[in-house]
Amino acid sequence: MSRRSRAQRKLADPDPIYSSRLVTLLISRVLQAGKKSLAQKIVYNALETISTKTEENPVLVLEKAVKNVTPGVEVKSRRVGGSTYQVPIEIRAYRGTNVSLKWITEFARTRSGKSMAVKLSNEIIDAAKETGNSIRKKEQVLNNYYTRILL
Repeated sequence: MSRRSRAQRKLADPDPIYSSRLVTLLISRVLQAGKKSLAQKIVYNALETISTKTEENPVLVLEKAVKNVTPGVEVKSRRVGGSTYQVPIEIRAYRGTNVSLKWITEFARTRSGKSMAVKLSNEIIDAAKETGNSIRKKEQVLNNYYTRILL
């Protein structure tokens, strides 16, 4: 591996229906066991459900939800001497969107309900309204950050 330059990050292609890279990233987060067509069906059904429930553009609701869930800081372990410290570090935009999509899909899976599309749509709507488990996770991370600063 070359030490001279970093590898270029490949941007995700926009999805065919909504022409949004964010939807493509969400599909890749929902993806399990390589079943991409199933993940696309789940995400597209969830976006249709969002558009019928909120009567808004589902991509804008998804963008608002991701913006609300995206954390500003992240706690990483640093080894100094013989001990490890939890050091808060600011998150870059790309990492922040990936973390927020991860939290949204993770908490959508743990919700009670029948189909993943309904659970995902409810979690996205709740995140857009600044309620739900993914927002609670963001607040928990921020509380950990502030307790690290005070200590």
